[in-house]
Amino acid sequence: MSRSARPEAPPADVEPARAFGRPAPRRSLKARTNVWLRWLHTYTSMISLLAVLFFALTGITLNHPDWVFGTTDVTRTVTGTLPGGWLKNGQPDWLTVAEELRAQQGLRGRASDPRADSQEADIAFLAPGYSADTVIDVQTGRYTTTILEQGAVAVMNDLHKGRDASPAWKWVIDLSGVFLGLISVTGLGILLYLRRTRVQALSVMGAGAVLTFLLAWQGSH
Repeated sequence: MSRSARPEAPPADVEPARAFGRPAPRRSLKARTNVWLRWLHTYTSMISLLAVLFFALTGITLNHPDWVFGTTDVTRTVTGTLPGGWLKNGQPDWLTVAEELRAQQGLRGRASDPRADSQEADIAFLAPGYSADTVIDVQTGRYTTTILEQGAVAVMNDLHKGRDASPAWKWVIDLSGVFLGLISVTGLGILLYLRRTRVQALSVMGAGAVLTFLLAWQGSH
């Protein structure tokens, strides 16, 4: 056979089965599951990295309320008068009141706990690490607002708990829990495919679970 008639060798990056026109063997269910577990573990970790790190760090600060860094509280009092029309049929129009207080004093957060009687009306504005309590004289419309602004650590702790947070942030908390659960489950699934370290790793996991249970039991008694 002449050199020109000799068959060319298949490229190095082409699988032998494909090089000769045969379909590549289909991966087993076990191999495909392993690939999907690694893919989910990698990308859920990357997507939720900052959120999970945030909740990890604020879990520590919540566990140590005696730490003083970043916890400086600032309290101030402001006064003013509501314009006419804030009362309708003898009752406060709370939407008008809230909008006017925000405009006059720059109050923020969720308007909460409105209450009124024949002498006084009061309403609070709440946000993570922030509160503004307003008392209004029903006869004159004069009001006094006491504003409490806490430090950065207090704000982060409230965000961790979802206290006075927006609905969007509550979704962040829920999704962070879902992602953390996926990271844990997929990490365990990947571990089951590691033959050399599987037994040792599962033993350590079991010991950690028992230790956590014992500490939880002790802490609850």
